[in-house]
Amino acid sequence: MAGQDWVEKDFYKTLEVDKSADEATIKKAYRKLARQFHPDANPGNASAEERFKEVSEAYSVLSDPEQRQQYDSIRAMASGGARFAAGPGGNGGGSGFEDLFSAMFPGGSGRIRYSTGGGPGGVPGGGMGINLEDLLAGFSAGGGPGGPGGAFPRFGGAGRGPLPGSDMRANLTLPFRVAAAGSTQALTIDGRSLTVRIPAGVRNGQKIKLAGQGNPSANGGPPGDLIVTVNVPPHPVFSLDGNNLRLTVPVTFAEAALGSRIEVPTLDGTNVTVKVPGGTPSGRTLRVRGKGVRTAAGQGDLLVTMSVAVPQRVSGKVKQALEALREATRDDDPRAELRQQAAT
Repeated sequence: MAGQDWVEKDFYKTLEVDKSADEATIKKAYRKLARQFHPDANPGNASAEERFKEVSEAYSVLSDPEQRQQYDSIRAMASGGARFAAGPGGNGGGSGFEDLFSAMFPGGSGRIRYSTGGGPGGVPGGGMGINLEDLLAGFSAGGGPGGPGGAFPRFGGAGRGPLPGSDMRANLTLPFRVAAAGSTQALTIDGRSLTVRIPAGVRNGQKIKLAGQGNPSANGGPPGDLIVTVNVPPHPVFSLDGNNLRLTVPVTFAEAALGSRIEVPTLDGTNVTVKVPGGTPSGRTLRVRGKGVRTAAGQGDLLVTMSVAVPQRVSGKVKQALEALREATRDDDPRAELRQQAAT
């Protein structure tokens, strides 16, 4: 975009917001107007299409903090925020273009002579003549006297070629089972229907990028991207560990001590039989091959952690059996090794 365009166009007015509007207000205003004037909602309406382009152009500048600052600065200078001196005897006080050029062209007379055309130099009698339109174009395109690399600083715009549109962001909440297995989900963004492919094993907070599905460019560049953040609430039983699935299974003391075969649920809704070796302590994890999540990294496993369940109330034969067990194992001290390690 040329600097002169920035002078002539009031992007705040285009988006119907105040100059002090924050980022959220600008975004909200853009979305409202984009939906209202989008070509898909106004087929064959050339006026609406032109308004949509103006709104997109304004948003592409005001949504970028750096470009917005540059735009505000150029508009302020062009509207009288900077003073011009016509030569010796001109208005002397204050700052503005005069101070700017004093810094940019050291060794000059300390005054700037301003012209709108003419031959080399632009001002009869020598010295430096500056054309305002060339100045603004230089600020925008990065050019200046002598072309690229000249005296004018580069602010961005046409000199960089067409700018891409800004990215859009969306959130998508998926059940744990759907996120683990992968799926295809439909999204509606600013009136557009999109399909998002969710890879198997996607995690909470993971971002998926849809290239070219963001906001359109204001000056013929490629559109931005759509960044979808996936939210996955925790499952009451399963959790992801890479492409493995984890779950904790309660077992009785007898099952853990004597060994047993137990039925364990899997993510696909079926059960699988797991052999619990005799003498399995609480906290030991057993692996069931191939019952995890199939991702691009391969097929995961099901990791089953044993948790010995202690009955809250015992009576009758169960109590008698436990008392007999306690008597039979009275000489066993499971904490002996712990004390030895603590003493080292």
